[in-house]
Amino acid sequence: MPVQQARARDRQQRILSAAAKVFARRGYSDAAIDEIALTAGTSKGGLYFHFPGKEALLFALLDHTATLLMGKLRTAMDAETDPVAKATAALLVLLRTLGKHRTLARVFAIEALGAGPRFNQRMLVIQQQFEAVIQEQLDQAVADGVIEPIDTGVTAQAWVGILNAVLARWLLTPSPGRLEDLFPTLRLLLLRSVGAATDTVSAER
Repeated sequence: MPVQQARARDRQQRILSAAAKVFARRGYSDAAIDEIALTAGTSKGGLYFHFPGKEALLFALLDHTATLLMGKLRTAMDAETDPVAKATAALLVLLRTLGKHRTLARVFAIEALGAGPRFNQRMLVIQQQFEAVIQEQLDQAVADGVIEPIDTGVTAQAWVGILNAVLARWLLTPSPGRLEDLFPTLRLLLLRSVGAATDTVSAER
């Protein structure tokens, strides 16, 4: 990669990191471009050179985070063969990744809720992508006879909804423990919700 491109990419990442910090601290509505530029160590014009506005910054952060999560999720699932094990591996990697990126998680789960309909629609699309991954494994589990027939679409939505609720509580707690420490309880809850045998899937990774 040419030096100029590498520097531009590094600058973009620095701006995105600064935006995440300011969004988490101020909330999306009250975050100011001037403060983001200052935090990133660049000028306001330099920021606008890469991102035309605050909404573009938020969307870029969202896409970056979703890509990061999906990549880690696919890697974890590829290491398993059983569809139920794949689904629980996906749960664990989500908890671990969100736990390590608390600032980003707070931006999207808490601070950006008032960002408007375009952001809400983008969030819905990404959430549906994660639901589709879970549904795919539940469908396979039904086909393999591992679980009884069930509405896997609604079940996937419920699983993601539970995770969202747990994540929001963790983010709003001043001094929470590690998010991934909730995995054993969530694993049992979710497996029991589909009638899967809880003693055939390893609880540790």
